Amino acid sequence: MHLIVVVLTMLVLPAASVLIERWAGGGTANLWQLIGKWFVFWGVGVRLLIAGVRQVVKPELTATGIFGVTDKAAFPLAQELGFWNVTIGLISIASIRRPEWVAPMAIAGMLFYAMAGALHGTNRHREFSENVAMVSDLGMAALLFAFLAATFPVWGRS
Repeated sequence: MHLIVVVLTMLVLPAASVLIERWAGGGTANLWQLIGKWFVFWGVGVRLLIAGVRQVVKPELTATGIFGVTDKAAFPLAQELGFWNVTIGLISIASIRRPEWVAPMAIAGMLFYAMAGALHGTNRHREFSENVAMVSDLGMAALLFAFLAATFPVWGRS
C-alpha cells in the first residue's frame, strides 16, 4: 500500500494534473509553473498529509517499518514527525489557491525530501520500505530543485 500511495502522489497524479491542465489550455501558466503547482500540491501536500496522519495515528509503522526501531519510547518522535508532515502537507495543499505559496513550499519540500532521502541513504541495511522512501524522497527533491531553478529570477535581475 505504501508503494502505491508514493507512486500515485509523487508521480502519477501530479504528472496527470500537469498534462490535463496543459492540454485543457486553461490559463497562461508555462510548463514549469504547472509542474511546481501540481507537484507541490500532490507530491508535497497530499503525500506529506497522508504520511503525517499515518504517523500521528500509528507511529509504530514509521518507527518500525522505516527506521527499524521497536522501542515504544521512540513512537512519540514518529508522531512529532507526523505533526510536521501534516502541517507542511496542509500548507502545500492550500497553495493550489495561493500561487504565491508554491515556491516557498517547494523550497520546504525540497529541503525536507533531500535531507530525509540522504538520511535513508546512510543506512546500508535498508529494506524495501526504506528504499522506496529514499528513492522517492531524492527524486522529489531533484524535481523541486529543477522547478525552483527554472522559475526563480537570475541573481541581479529584477
